[in-house]
Amino acid sequence: MNQFAPQQSSLAMDSGESSAASNAAHAAMAVDYAPEVACCVSSMVDLGGAAGVESQRLFLARRTALEMLRDRGYSVPEDELARTLPEFRAWWSETPEIERLSFSTTLASDESNKVRIVFCPPEPVKIAAIREVYLRIKEENLSCLILILQSKITSRARESIKEMFKFKVDVFQITELLVNITKHVLKPKHEVLTAEEKAKLLKQYNVVDSQLPRMLETDAVARYYGLGKGNVVKFTYDSELTVDHVTYRCIF
Repeated sequence: MNQFAPQQSSLAMDSGESSAASNAAHAAMAVDYAPEVACCVSSMVDLGGAAGVESQRLFLARRTALEMLRDRGYSVPEDELARTLPEFRAWWSETPEIERLSFSTTLASDESNKVRIVFCPPEPVKIAAIREVYLRIKEENLSCLILILQSKITSRARESIKEMFKFKVDVFQITELLVNITKHVLKPKHEVLTAEEKAKLLKQYNVVDSQLPRMLETDAVARYYGLGKGNVVKFTYDSELTVDHVTYRCIF
């Protein structure tokens, strides 16, 4: 029994020395990588303080809103879509007034169809705020208004939107627009069918609207594209598991 004791002690010592050497190596590697990790982390963190966070939220929400208009078929200048965060901050810091974030344009296929994006102040939205927006844009002959809220809206104010505006008004919280949901890698490709394409689809499969798979009008994708009851969306799934799988959904 005793003849193995020195060996065990030697093995234990070797193991301890090996462990110490390994720990030292890992420590050295950690030191070597520390600057790279710090650099990587700093690139993901906005160090601009409260003002920096606010300007980034406004930048992201406005960019997504502009992309949403483009995807709905409206004309949006490329320089507006290509604007970077530093460029936005330089522009915004000149005169940080919420009205400057507004944007209006027309449908590419019909210039009489006009839309406007309006950002509401960060305070809770009440009837007075909705009335102010109405008075500001009532002479513009809009076909659609997109309201972007930075705070909660009272139920009475939400009801007043339907009473004051005689055209479509889409309401988004700013947090809903910080990321463009249609760009997610797991999202299928979406295509909104025209009236002619919808008629052809129904005829091809000999079905009516109610027989198509359904999508709620409140669905995030339906809201993004501004869809209403009866619109049909084509979904194309392209992945290793479902190559070129196509399905259709009707808004109801």
